[in-house]
Parts: sequence; structure tokens; C-alpha cells
Amino acid sequence: MALTKEQIAQRIAQELQDGYYVNLGIGIPTLVANYIPAGIEVILQSENGILGMGEFPEKGKADADLINAGKQTVTVLPGAAFFDSSTSFAMIRGGHVDLTVLGAFEVTDLGDIASWKVPGKMVKGMGGAMDLVASAKNIVVAMQHCSKDGQSKLLKECTLPLTGVRCVKKIVSDLAVLEVTDDGFLLLERAPGVSVEEIRKATEGRLIVKGEIPEMRL
Repeated sequence: MALTKEQIAQRIAQELQDGYYVNLGIGIPTLVANYIPAGIEVILQSENGILGMGEFPEKGKADADLINAGKQTVTVLPGAAFFDSSTSFAMIRGGHVDLTVLGAFEVTDLGDIASWKVPGKMVKGMGGAMDLVASAKNIVVAMQHCSKDGQSKLLKECTLPLTGVRCVKKIVSDLAVLEVTDDGFLLLERAPGVSVEEIRKATEGRLIVKGEIPEMRL
């Protein structure tokens, strides 16, 4: 059974390590803030100028002046800092972000990512994604494996404008966890109840399957 957006975020949260500085992109990635594992400290950064974001606010307790880069209301942890956009991007461009989690329209089996532009549709622009993919030490993508009409979004070559080239390290989709290698997508885990054959059919890019593939543990 394909994962929900919340379950994708829950699985990505397992990639976090104690002491990481993490940037969460717009969409599914923002949900990761709700699933940070107990016992570790992770510092969440938002490119609009926040360091130390917390979970989303409880219903009725949101502060309309406290928002992330996607204009969603957020909470902040004790000791959080606020600063201007130039300082935020200096942090990103200076390589001080350990992990970036981004959404994507398409990813190739070489790690290219298209995440910001659909021709003919109204979009807000690329935001900080291009800086993040160029500077972050590790990039994990949260995405749907296929489009609404059933077309694979894990490709041999992107059809949309690129955000970055050979930068994605890992993908967590609603069907699988995959590592990007020089030889293609290495299948690490599959969603509960989803078969390897289903993942093969849903993946246009090169897919590497080695041995028994375990189900994700959420």
C-alpha cells in the first residue's frame, strides 16, 4: 500500500542525526518537523530567516506572524534565532546545512532534480532550492513515485527545467526508499505491502535490486 504524505515524512525523519542542521523544503518535507525521533537534537533552518523551528502549532494556537518559507505557521524552540534573508542564504551557501529535504517533480537515476517549474502553470519560483542543492552536504527527496496519470517521476532524464545536477543522494517516495548510485536507483526498502515488481513498473530510470528488499519500518 502506498504511503501517505505523513508516512513519507515519518520515514525521512529516520535519516536525521543528533546535531544536524536541517532545511525542510515546501510541501511534504515540512511535515518532517512533526516526526523528529526522541533523544536527538536537530536544528531546523528556514531560508526566510529562522533557526530552531519546532513542530506545527496546535489548532487555535498559531501565531500568524511566525511562518516558514512556505508561509505556513510554525512554532519555534527555546533559543531560536531570527535573522534576515541574506544571513540565511550565507548559512546555506557556506555549507552549514547538513541535510536538505526537498520535494520534486522529477528525479533522474543520476541524481538530477527538477523541483521548481511546470511549463504553462503558475509557480512562485524556485525559492531557495537551487542554492540548497548546490550547497547542502546531503539531499533527500520526498515525492510521489508516479504522477496522477500513472507516469513515472523517477526517470532516465528529466523533462522539466533542472534545479540541480547529480546532487540527490536518497529518495523516499510513497512506494520505496532508494539510494542514487552511479549505476542507478538502488532499492533499499519498499512500502508495506508493495512488491518489488510494482516498484519496477513504476520506475522508468535504472533500478538496482539486490537480494531481499525489506519493508519500511515506520
